[in-house]
Amino acid sequence: MQYETIRLSVSDNVALIEFTRADVMNALNTQMRAEILHAVKAAEEQARVLVMTGTGKAFCSGQDLGDRVNVASIDLERTLRDEYVPMLMAIYNCKIPTISAVNGPAAGAGANLALAADVVIAAESAMFLQAFTRIGLIPDAGGTYFLPRQVGLAKAMGAALFAEPMTAKDASACGMIWEAIADDTFEAHWKARATYLANGPTAAYARVKEVMRSSFENDLERQLMLEAKLQGECGKTHDFKEGVLAFLEKRKANYEGR
Repeated sequence: MQYETIRLSVSDNVALIEFTRADVMNALNTQMRAEILHAVKAAEEQARVLVMTGTGKAFCSGQDLGDRVNVASIDLERTLRDEYVPMLMAIYNCKIPTISAVNGPAAGAGANLALAADVVIAAESAMFLQAFTRIGLIPDAGGTYFLPRQVGLAKAMGAALFAEPMTAKDASACGMIWEAIADDTFEAHWKARATYLANGPTAAYARVKEVMRSSFENDLERQLMLEAKLQGECGKTHDFKEGVLAFLEKRKANYEGR
């Protein structure tokens, strides 16, 4: 597929999706959502970790309000159901670890696109904004799912109702993202994080994602049984044998991944 709104590259088992609509702060239009969906599916077949980041000054400013001639004619339900849902589910269900490297403002659907990844690493100058109520809408693109789970209902409700920007440092402190990194070391840092995951036990990472997410729906006994099942699967992999052997031999493990 020829991409026009993003760029996909794969190097050393790291797939990188860069949003390239810098002139509109990487706002999401119909074409961009389709291209992200395609790129995520391609990346999980070609790499062992996926990183998403923006070009220019922003990560993603959310829905491109200039994407339609007449705003009043937008069918928001159809747009979300047919365009956002497939894109977000592809990211959320990606078979490999995913990182959002938030280089600048992430607003509206752009903030929630970032939160769809397994790990969010942000530059300290970045900010997150649930901007929806500013134009008479509710948080979408997964915001009502991700935020309460990551920061609790009180913080999520405040973020939605007041629509005030949150700094990367504050987002890290309240558990919304993994970490906020100084701007001058941000790129080198997320690249190192991506390299670490790309060289790790991919099969175990997939099960980490499954078991962690299941804990919100399971009671303790069901969760313990799921842990036992998935741990049994991990114990039969080459990566487990290699990890133990490397530990005993005091060397770096050479994981095969899938």
